[in-house]
Amino acid sequence: MSHPLLGEIEQYIERHGLSPTRFGRLAVKDPRFVEDLRSGRSPRRRTLERVSAYMHSN
Repeated sequence: MSHPLLGEIEQYIERHGLSPTRFGRLAVKDPRFVEDLRSGRSPRRRTLERVSAYMHSN
């Protein structure tokens, strides 16, 4: 099962022309973040807050 935020992230990286690894580095300093979400990773609440803040500030 994928995380609900993954769809929003996918749209963001498409809209901004970012690779998944670039997004992960910029948002949470983890280049595998998006791939891990795609594989079913469940991030901590604080990580989700950082990702959301990054997407809404850019």
